[in-house]
Amino acid sequence: MKNALLVLEVILGLVVIVAVLVQPSKSDALSGLVQGSKNETFYSRNKSRTKEVKLERLTMIAMILFAAVALALNIIK
Repeated sequence: MKNALLVLEVILGLVVIVAVLVQPSKSDALSGLVQGSKNETFYSRNKSRTKEVKLERLTMIAMILFAAVALALNIIK
C-alpha cells in the first residue's frame, strides 16, 4: 500500500509540474487591467470552456490529490 501511494505521489507531482509549466503567462492580463479595456469578446463570454481554464482545474485537482496522498503517507508512516 505504501509503495502504491509513493508511486501515485510521484505521478501527481509530475502532473502538477507539467500542468503549471504548460499554462500561459498572466502578464498580458495585467496590461489590460491597467489600460482598462472592457471588450466583450467571444473569449470572455465562453471563458469556462477554454484550454486555460481546463488546465487550471487540472492543476487544482492534482494539487489537492497530491496533498491528500502526502497526508495519507504521513499517517501510514
